[in-house]
Formats: sequence, structure tokens, C-alpha cells
Amino acid sequence: MGTPSAPGEPERVAFVLIDGVGDVTIPQLGGRTPLQAASLPHLDAVAAAGLTGLMDPVEPGLACGSDTAHLSLFGYDPRTYYRGRGAFESMGAGLDMAPGDIAFKSNFATLDVASGIVLRRRADRRFEELGPVLCAALDGLRLPSFPQHAVSVKYATEHRCGVVVRGPGLTDQISGTDPLKDHLPLQRSAALDASPEATHTAAVVNELSECMRQILEDHPINAQRRAEGKPPANVVLLRGCGSRLALQEFKERHRMEACMVAPTKIIAGLGMSLGIRVLQVPGTTGDYRTLFHRKAEAIAEALSRGGFQFGFLHVKAVDDTGHDFLVHQKPRYQEVVDRMVGQLLRLLWEQERAGNGRYSIVVTGDHSTPVEFGDHSHEPVPFAIAHVRHVVEALGGDSAVKGIPLGPIPHPEEEPAASAAQQAAAPAATSDRATGGAGAAQLADGQQADEQGPAPGQQPGEEQPGQGPQSAARSRARWGGGGAAQFDEIAVAAGQLGRFPGSQVMPLIRQFIGLEVAGG
Repeated sequence: MGTPSAPGEPERVAFVLIDGVGDVTIPQLGGRTPLQAASLPHLDAVAAAGLTGLMDPVEPGLACGSDTAHLSLFGYDPRTYYRGRGAFESMGAGLDMAPGDIAFKSNFATLDVASGIVLRRRADRRFEELGPVLCAALDGLRLPSFPQHAVSVKYATEHRCGVVVRGPGLTDQISGTDPLKDHLPLQRSAALDASPEATHTAAVVNELSECMRQILEDHPINAQRRAEGKPPANVVLLRGCGSRLALQEFKERHRMEACMVAPTKIIAGLGMSLGIRVLQVPGTTGDYRTLFHRKAEAIAEALSRGGFQFGFLHVKAVDDTGHDFLVHQKPRYQEVVDRMVGQLLRLLWEQERAGNGRYSIVVTGDHSTPVEFGDHSHEPVPFAIAHVRHVVEALGGDSAVKGIPLGPIPHPEEEPAASAAQQAAAPAATSDRATGGAGAAQLADGQQADEQGPAPGQQPGEEQPGQGPQSAARSRARWGGGGAAQFDEIAVAAGQLGRFPGSQVMPLIRQFIGLEVAGG
């Protein structure tokens, strides 16, 4: 049985975070951004049905990391609370942390030992079979000069692992060993303040780095990789040294019981630090291979039957396309996310139609990862929030939403070569999404006629006689839609929310779902 909503009960929130969603216009895509080049009917409907704007995850001009961005979006000022990402990655990977421990977000990388140059910061992104074996070889290693310190290592995702060091006199006020770019020297950890603890910790970390390198250099896996002409994973880059945060829990701060689906370990660990329940969903991997439909199913189930009021769904694959410079794959994975959002909307609407709660949906990103740059950048990201019943209307009503297919969503490499994103290099003028053309004009033309709302006795979102998908979408004006005909960096800039910082996201959500009044 589900959990019926009580009269006046606030809506439940599905928050979809598309990691690295933002980008810039790209010549190869006809002068469009990947979002503009993609076919995104469900995301467009969310934008058309609700409020939109451009959001700076932390502050304007800052190319932030996912960890600081998520802290900000969840309502915790990273300037006050952030202590490094290592604790989030390690906790998310399943390593326990006690007060006084330090942890690192770490990469398996390729080092030229003779020169000390890091040739590849990611030895191999698809490392799910070898990573656990190498982590097992490193876990529990002893430091000859520091026998009182213990080291724990556990595989995370892709080329990443979590590393925790426990022992006396440790602090997170040190630098790491990651040069942050390929073809630069492996760094030595250094104290970031004048304390004896920082000097001591830097010495511990430098010995840890060298001991790890020696173990990896002689490991049979790397001997085999060299024989096959593959880059060895012969060094672990230690970065983002951090200690476990002691923060007010999300439920206490926002008055909502929260859960998340976040196979990416750094996000899972951050959620754990805030008391957010991390759901274990089989088949969700935090990379290109993840089963997107399982994420939608898990969040819909948690919100409708699990007693949660806030469900956070994190998607990593889009960010990976940016880091991997995959210009044509980024819009294609955005299309996959759009299908996942469509499934989530259908599942939530089925529950709402059955009287089991009312729902809102939020869609945004944590930063931009332009595919021509390959790293995080400072551009703001699109933001949209809408009531699910209004998105249903924008999609064409109840029958249209019932037609959204459920089940596995093919990955781009599994699809025929006819997707909209593969045709993205076509002139931008051929796309209504890119130009605000026929589709946008139809939305504008139909606003006045649709302001009267549903016919007497009609359910919200139920299709009126003669009302097709396009005419239904026009009705967004009735609930104060943000004026965006599509979900992309350009269109949402005209939305009612304008440009705003990530710190305003949770107050906006609480007001939008009826948890508090404006100014409350």
C-alpha cells in the first residue's frame, strides 16, 4: 500500500541532478549547446509547466566541484562547512571514518617512474574488474616510518578509490599528490598551515604515496597491462584530503525525510554525512553503463511507498561525456536522461492519480562540463521546478503520459544511428528547440485559450476533447509557467526565477511544495 496524502500535506519532491549538464555553443553542433541539439520532450515539458531560471551552484564565476555544489544545493554553505572531498568519496565507498581520521578521493593513474611525470590521471575509466583487486592489494598496507597509523583502501567507481588513514596527530590541512592535469609531475604533499600536525600529516601521506606506488609497480595486473600495450595503473593520486563533517541533518534543517540514488561514491558519502538515506539499487553504477530506468523506479517507489518526502536522483554519465570530450555523445546521453525523467513522471503521476500523494519535480545540474574543455567550468546551469500534474498537461494529458514506455532504456551505443543528437550538426534553424520556432509560437498562441483550466469534473492533466500534446503544453500560463519553451541554457534564462545562487534552491523548493510560505 502507498501513503495517501493528508489534506494540506506538502507535496513530495523528486530532485533530478544531471551532473555536468551545462555547456556552451559548439560549432560541431551547428552553433548549439548539447542541450539544444538533443531531443528532450520530457525535460522541455518540465520547463514549460513550471518555473525556470539559471542557477549558479555556489556563486557566479566559480567553477565548482560536485561536492561543494551539492553542499550548496542542499542548503549548507561550502565556505563554512567544506573540509575536502576525500571523506565523502571514502564513506560512499563503504569505509568507516572516526573523528581524527583523514580520507582522500583517489585515482588510479599512470606514472612515468623515471621522470616522475603523471602521464594519465585516469589509467582506465572502465576499471570495475581490476580496481577491486588492486584496492585489496593496497588495503591494510603498513607505513615503515609510521607503524601507529592504519591505512584502509576500497574501490569506488571507474578509476576511483577511497583511502582512509587513521592514527595520532592527523589533520586535513595538507595538499594532495594529484597534479590535476596530465603530463605534469606527481606532487608531494605539503602542510597548508604552520601546525606540527600538518607537517606530520604531510610526511605520512608522502610515505603512503610511495608505498602504494611500489606495490602497484610490481603487481601482476600491471605486468599484464604492459604486455598488452595498456597503460599501467602504477600510482594512486591522493587529493581532496578531508575529515568527516559534523553537520545538522537534512531532515532537521528542511523538515523532509530524504533519500537518494547516487552510485557515484562522493555524492553518496556527502548524503550520508547529512543523514540522507542512500538507496542501494542493483544495476546503477555511476557511469555510462548504469541502468537509468532503475533509478526512476527506485525514487518513485521511495516517495510513494517508502515514507520519504524528498528523493534525490543523481546522474553521472552526462558529466563523463564532458570530461571525455565526447561532443556527439553528450546530447545523446542527455536524451537518455530525458527518457528516464519521462518514466519518473509517469510513475509519480500514476501514484498521484490513485490518491497516493502529490508530487513536484526539480531538474538541474551541479556545474557545467563543456565537452570542448573537458573539465568543470563557471557557466550557470539550467533549473526547472514544476508540479507533476502540470507537466502531465504540458505533455498532452493523462493518455499521453500513460504511453511513456517503462523498462530498460537503451544506451546510445546500443541504439540505431538515427537519434536526434546524431543529426546535431545540422543547421540550427531546422530545430524548434534551437530557434524557439513553431513549437514556441504555438505555446504563445494558445496561452489565453487555456487559462480557464480543466473542464468541470476533469482530472488535472486529463486530456480535453480535441486537445493534443501541443495545445496541452500551451496551458502552462495558468500556473505561472516560467516562459521557457525548452530546457536549455538559453531558453531558461527568460524564466521567472532569473539567475540565482544554489543556496536559494532549498528555500524555493520548500515554498513551492507548500512546506512553508514565502518569507517563512
